[in-house]
Amino acid sequence: MFERSIPEWLRHPPAAAARKPGARAFATLSGVEAMIRGMLLSVFPLAMYRALGDAATVSLVYFVVGLISLCVGLLLPWINRFVPRRWLYSTGAVLYFFGCGFGALGGEYIVAALLCCTLATVTCFICLNAYVLDYVSKNDLGKTETLRMFYSALSWSAGPVTGVALLNIWAPAPFLVGMACAVVQLAVFWWLRLGNGRIIQKARGTAPNPLAFLGRFFVQPRLIAGWLFAVLRSCGWWGYIVYLPIYAIESGLPPSLGGLLVSLTNGFLFTTPLMLRWVQRHSVRAAVRTGFLFTTIGFLLASVSPVAPLTVAILFVASGFLVLLDVCGGLPFLMAVKPSERTEMAAVYSSFRDVSGIMTPGVGALILMVAPIQGIFAAVGFGLFGMYVLAARLHPRLGQARPRLA
Repeated sequence: MFERSIPEWLRHPPAAAARKPGARAFATLSGVEAMIRGMLLSVFPLAMYRALGDAATVSLVYFVVGLISLCVGLLLPWINRFVPRRWLYSTGAVLYFFGCGFGALGGEYIVAALLCCTLATVTCFICLNAYVLDYVSKNDLGKTETLRMFYSALSWSAGPVTGVALLNIWAPAPFLVGMACAVVQLAVFWWLRLGNGRIIQKARGTAPNPLAFLGRFFVQPRLIAGWLFAVLRSCGWWGYIVYLPIYAIESGLPPSLGGLLVSLTNGFLFTTPLMLRWVQRHSVRAAVRTGFLFTTIGFLLASVSPVAPLTVAILFVASGFLVLLDVCGGLPFLMAVKPSERTEMAAVYSSFRDVSGIMTPGVGALILMVAPIQGIFAAVGFGLFGMYVLAARLHPRLGQARPRLA
């Protein structure tokens, strides 16, 4: 019934457009979405801080929004049984549009803006990762992820500093730009005609419980480890993107410093092809351990630094290794996903954003009751160290091509 009201040309793309989408198609879509997220990356923490007044309240709002987003993300595979994937992705783009609209209104509407944009992110992320797992072979996942980040590099680099500059000139400006980018995102998605992905017949019928796939996740140690890597990597970004700008303001540094640093950090995305070559020459295990080791050192040193500019500089260096983890940290999970569980496990994987979005501000709010913001940097550092230890259990040759027999 839902499909009958859709025109034929939308339901069935022409043969020329129905070819198998490649890495560049997914990279293009990621790049367009990055225009929205990059613009608002440093805007939201500042706008929230201005509207709500203190870091503890900001942490509480992020905590509640994270809980809601986690629940929605875990339910998306069940929703996908009734709503085709292309319409779910389109819903995500529409949520970006309305979220930016709420942000343009300012004041307490910033909370609704954050909620809409967070739900948009998790929806688009799950759908896009499901498309990638449908059409990209495991051996090409590293190339695809790197290309997605490379195509997004300009948006992530220029977006934060531009967003903060526009916010200081006229508060609604970055959100109005975000609304325009959401329209572009939706148009590009339908132009690419990704459809609903491949249909794979499962060995057993779909369980009536929409969260039944979580049981299959918890019995696969490789998936659990890969998911934990993503969660703690995201906690590192939370510490850098959300709490570093607030730390800068409370330390008497320029309010625009946070956005500038995030833009400079995202400039590392232009080096992701070189990072991928390094990963391929060594192994996923070596790259993951290297990333977690140096981010651990950076956050722990920042937590005890007595001088604010030194703290900022240390975290900036550590952020380069967070980018390395963005290149390789998701591969242990993506390489372990079974073809019949792509949509479900894409939802599980995407929950790392929400879990880190619950855990970091939740723990952060508790820490801020008894310690300054540098206490949050210490907590993040210890969490990253735990992942460095866990990564030692990865296979030494994970991600390396198998030698061909003569």
